[in-house]
Amino acid sequence: MNYLLEMKNITKVFPGVKALDKVNLNLNAGKTHILLGENGAGKSTLIKVLSGAHQPEEGEIYIDGKKAVIANPSDAFKYGISVIYQEFQLAANLTIYENIFLGRELTNSFNFINKRKTIAKTEEMMKFVGLDLTANTLVRDLTIAEKQMVEITKALVFDADIIVFDEPTATLTDKETTRLFEIIHQLEEEGIGIIYISHRLKEFEEVGERCTILRDGKYIDTVELAETSKEELVNLMTGRKLDKGKKRCNICFPDKKILEVDNLSYQDKVKDVSFYLCEKEILGISGLVGAGRTELVKTLIGEYSKDSGKIKLNNREVELNSPADAIKNNLFYLSEDRKDEGLFLGHSIRNNITISSLQRVTKKGVLKNRHEEEICDNLIEQLNIKTPNMHTEALTLSGGNQQKVVIAKGLCRQAQIYIFDEPTRGIDVGAKEEIYEIMDKLIQDGSSIIMISSDLPELLRISDRIMVMADGRLVDTFTNDEDLSQQEILSAAVGGGKNNVYA
Repeated sequence: MNYLLEMKNITKVFPGVKALDKVNLNLNAGKTHILLGENGAGKSTLIKVLSGAHQPEEGEIYIDGKKAVIANPSDAFKYGISVIYQEFQLAANLTIYENIFLGRELTNSFNFINKRKTIAKTEEMMKFVGLDLTANTLVRDLTIAEKQMVEITKALVFDADIIVFDEPTATLTDKETTRLFEIIHQLEEEGIGIIYISHRLKEFEEVGERCTILRDGKYIDTVELAETSKEELVNLMTGRKLDKGKKRCNICFPDKKILEVDNLSYQDKVKDVSFYLCEKEILGISGLVGAGRTELVKTLIGEYSKDSGKIKLNNREVELNSPADAIKNNLFYLSEDRKDEGLFLGHSIRNNITISSLQRVTKKGVLKNRHEEEICDNLIEQLNIKTPNMHTEALTLSGGNQQKVVIAKGLCRQAQIYIFDEPTRGIDVGAKEEIYEIMDKLIQDGSSIIMISSDLPELLRISDRIMVMADGRLVDTFTNDEDLSQQEILSAAVGGGKNNVYA
């Protein structure tokens, strides 16, 4: 059979770790091929080899049956390869159209940039993907979901033969996800080959016929999805069976409120929101994209200056004017945007873990190196962070392992209240279970958690109560009993709820 793409025996070694060990991948024209594996399995490294960002120690790449030499990203572009990375590759201070054509500008006969043509082409493609903005909008003003759609637009503007989607739906709404699947099917009809990386097994019914599984940098198998169950895929991916869907036991103290928020408001993003958090409780926050969930917690921790409202911690009214104030009051926020807000990517894992907890690793202003190393070693082992050592730069880790470093930074702080904002975005099913276990241990040790998640089964799995937001308001709060369903939560998010905020 003539494949559009063949990757044979690809091997890539980084200092202290073999990221890829003789990995194979075959892609047919006009088909979507799923690439599956836990975080750190080698998926992103394989794609970076295809895109020319990494050079393999061994292996060959064939495109349309001919050997391809991809020494850099420019070579990949010439071969018709376009990659939409999980981590955004956007310039925040440039417009949408400038980002989309950056390095590939449309010019006129005098070799000047043809701005009118560039904007027109950008807006044509934005309309195609369903991005309802102007091409002159600055990227820094976009939501995470809108940035994802810009990345997709950027890949589609040029006539690629092979497109890689790396966790494209992690930040998208159901409507945007449906549109993405429609786009993928249109691309298939045009003969374009697609590699689709996702941890959301339910999406595989919508896209893809074949799936290649990697584990610990090794090729495990390629299977026909129609002949393989989700349980079999998970077992191939993890090498173990998971305790799936077991709801955690409720151990919170409903009569002991450690956080009380009254009529909190911020511009038109957060509107008179009141809620409380109990000791040893996991309080979930649900809502559609744009509902104001992240804005609520950023106003709570002082990153955004509240217009009105009162905050009480342990029955004491406090003023939190900055995230530093929140940290001093034992309230720690873990951002959904690990790249721009969660990590110092150019610094070591060690530095990232302890940066917010220097009082634990210093004495009279002097760093206690051995104590710091013990803390980092314990957290790396506890969270199963796949890294050669603690001195590895965070930017070299897979997205999932970067997320674990963000969580490790929070655990190092030993806070009373943790706010997890989309903690399992881009995380594989095995790592999700590990994070649920960590959250459960935090609760058992006496902490309380607020968790924002777009994954309704996840909220139902681990929350004691679930708040629902819409248009900046708290529209409903549910006690998470056996009768609560996804439909009830979604109906409240869409329909405005009954405003029973203290259920």
